[in-house]
Amino acid sequence: FVLGNHDWARHGPDGWAAARRQNQYVDSLSGGVAAVRPEGGCPGPSVQDIGARLRLVLLDTQWWLHSGPKPLDPDSSCPTDAEAEIVAALRTSLRDAEDRLVVVAAHHPLASGGVHGGYFGWRDHLFPLRLVVPGLWLPLPLIGSLYPAARQHGISSQDITSQSYRRLIDAMRRAFADRPPALYAAGHEHNLQVIGRSPASLEVVSGAGIYGHTGRAVPVEGTLFARNASGYARLDIPLTGPPRLAIIEVAATGQSHEVFSIRME
Repeated sequence: FVLGNHDWARHGPDGWAAARRQNQYVDSLSGGVAAVRPEGGCPGPSVQDIGARLRLVLLDTQWWLHSGPKPLDPDSSCPTDAEAEIVAALRTSLRDAEDRLVVVAAHHPLASGGVHGGYFGWRDHLFPLRLVVPGLWLPLPLIGSLYPAARQHGISSQDITSQSYRRLIDAMRRAFADRPPALYAAGHEHNLQVIGRSPASLEVVSGAGIYGHTGRAVPVEGTLFARNASGYARLDIPLTGPPRLAIIEVAATGQSHEVFSIRME
């Protein structure tokens, strides 16, 4: 499991403690089968090699965006707890992967055509409260546009337009400069996206795992696929030959079907 802003108490002041409690909860029930990585609210990277074909590099990106208490140099026990250390460790994890496919997995995308990327539709302007409380369809004509506008100007740390989020993206860009990962896998947005131009070679946003809990998805620079739909992404890695990324859409009946795929050379 990779934690996100909701796991950090919806990025509230108790966030770091909540992240550690969730870590302990998974450990208490999993019997060693499942784990939270990185541990304890540490930013990572946590590197997991799976055979000779795959390297997973796991990050807790909420660490970058969190304004409350979090593990920081020099008072934490995390292997990395400062921006320069994280970037250096990421570079090493990519450089030393040899012939393995490298997948960096984190909660926050580095590019997005959803609301966290600043792309709001007319419903968001007319019914802005539903962005805060799902299902609250209270019309607020004219004044309702103030909330999306504030989001587009970086009022929320959880949006790409914010200063802290831009710092995260810039750091990932530096870390990936010499050898970008084959795939950066994220959630955060409640939609399905595949983007060919982000700091990574390919980015997938797979944040629509709850049926009907979906959000706006529009094409941005490099978009290969974008859909406001429920579903998930699947990465197939054969013993030989190129890996294949697929997007699976799920209908209200529970039936699923593949709606997009790309081979990763």
